[in-house]
Amino acid sequence: MIDEQTEKPRSSFWKELPILLGVAILVAVLVRAFVLQTFFIPSPSMENTLQIDDRVLVNKLVYDFRSPHRGEVVVFKAPTSWSGNPDGEDFIKRVIGVGGDRVVCCDAGKLVINGQQLDEPYIYSVDGQQDKPADQEFDITVPEGRLWVMGDHRSASGDSLEHWQQSGRDVTEATIPEDKVVGRAFTVFWPVNRATWLSVPKPFDSIPSP
Repeated sequence: MIDEQTEKPRSSFWKELPILLGVAILVAVLVRAFVLQTFFIPSPSMENTLQIDDRVLVNKLVYDFRSPHRGEVVVFKAPTSWSGNPDGEDFIKRVIGVGGDRVVCCDAGKLVINGQQLDEPYIYSVDGQQDKPADQEFDITVPEGRLWVMGDHRSASGDSLEHWQQSGRDVTEATIPEDKVVGRAFTVFWPVNRATWLSVPKPFDSIPSP
C-alpha cells in the first residue's frame, strides 16, 4: 500500500523542478550579462601575470559606478583598428594611464606618470632578464574619458604603445574609450594551482593626480 503523504510531495517536486531549473538558468544568464563573466587568456601579452589558457573572473558591474583606475587589469572591446575584426574582439591589458595623465618613457629605465617614476615588478621576465617598459621613447597625455593600456609582456603585446606608433603618434587611436571596457579582471581561478587575486600593484599608490 502506497503512503499518500509520501507520494504527494514527490509529485509536487517533479512539477516544480522545471520552474526551479528555469529560475536557475535565468539567474545565471543575468549574472553573466550584468555582473560576472569568465574569460580565457588566448595570448602571451600579459605574461607572467596571466598565462595562455588561464581563466579569469571579470566584474562587469564595477565600472557602472566608477572609472577604471591605474594598475587594474581590464577586459575591453578592442577597436577594429586594433583587432582587425569588425564584429569586435575582447582584449585584456593593464591600465597605465587614465584621462589627463601624462605618461613618459623613460627616466632611468622606468615609465613616468605625472612626474612620478613607476616601478613595474609585474613586467615579463625570463632567466632574470626583464622586458623594457617600452621599446621607444614617448611622451603623451591621455585624453579625458580614455585609457592608455599596456600588456605586462611588453615585447609581445599589441597595446597602446604599438598603436600609437602605427597610427603616426595619434594618442586618440592609441587609447581606449572608457565605455568600451567590459569589466575588471580581479582573479585567476583556473588552473587551480595558479589561482590568485589580480590586485593593483603597490607602486601605483604613489602616482599623483594630473
